[in-house]
Amino acid sequence: MICRDYGDRDRLDNFQLRTIVHVTQYGWSVVLVHADGDRPGWAYTVGLWHSHRAPELAMFGGDVYETEEILNTLGRHTAEGRVPADGERRDGVVRGQAAAFREIDPRWYDGLFGGAVAFYRRPPLPMLQVVWPNGDGLFPWQPGTDLPFRHSQPWLWLDPKQHSAGVWTRRL
Repeated sequence: MICRDYGDRDRLDNFQLRTIVHVTQYGWSVVLVHADGDRPGWAYTVGLWHSHRAPELAMFGGDVYETEEILNTLGRHTAEGRVPADGERRDGVVRGQAAAFREIDPRWYDGLFGGAVAFYRRPPLPMLQVVWPNGDGLFPWQPGTDLPFRHSQPWLWLDPKQHSAGVWTRRL
């Protein structure tokens, strides 16, 4: 959207214009999707790929303003050259605990990351899910976590057909 004119710049909405300003000024923007009914909120970046050739990041299930802060911190780390990678665990990311980074299956993009798809005009692009642990430091896939915690974050590294039915799959 920034580097190529698709002939519709005069029709961009406020969201798209704000995203362009943020990406131009800071190198990325964070999109907040607020909780709605039974669906927890989430946030994701737009512009890390454009500015730093680094994967976009998404985080689910927590307070959207806290996730925005975490994603902005990770964006600054990325700009400094500390780019997260699929399968990596990084200490001190979420409430002093580690976070895990998992590659997102592109089949989730249209349903969950419309702002990124609109900005880049071409999925797929690299995206990582920032997965946070419970209070005991366990990730949702590890034994010892309870069902509500396991469902508080989608497992976007799975094909949507392999994901358990629920609030996240209804977005598709």
